[in-house]
Amino acid sequence: MALVDSIKILVSTMTGTAELVADEIADALNAKGKNTEILLMDDLAADVFEAGAAYVICTSTYGQGDVPDNGQAFMDDLESAEMDLGNIKYGVFALGDITYDQTFCNAGVLFDETLGKFGAKRIGDIMKHDASSGELPEDQAGEWAEEWLEKLHSM
Repeated sequence: MALVDSIKILVSTMTGTAELVADEIADALNAKGKNTEILLMDDLAADVFEAGAAYVICTSTYGQGDVPDNGQAFMDDLESAEMDLGNIKYGVFALGDITYDQTFCNAGVLFDETLGKFGAKRIGDIMKHDASSGELPEDQAGEWAEEWLEKLHSM
């Protein structure tokens, strides 16, 4: 695979924490020479996915394992569009709290399942940050992004 120059970070958040994480991911990827764009999911549609770009889904989990409000319409559009995403590569950085064991980082899992259902290829494992761990997710984001980028380039 040719090296990807453009990486879009799609953010679903309730309180803004996922946006802080996205900023750190973008900084780490920019430092590696990548062009990044952070897009809040508020006004996104499934047609945001384009050949030649890679994507990072950065999402918190809300309520009973739900996608945050600003990402729900995007998720619904993605489901109903039923696009062929076979040429899309992506990673997932999910935020959650392990004390909600059954729904821990569930929004990230839901995005992963939906993208996979339409043929997109996840690079690496889903990064699941635990809010009760005492570590700030933005402190882990840069290192995760660098490791994810290496895996993306080795594909």
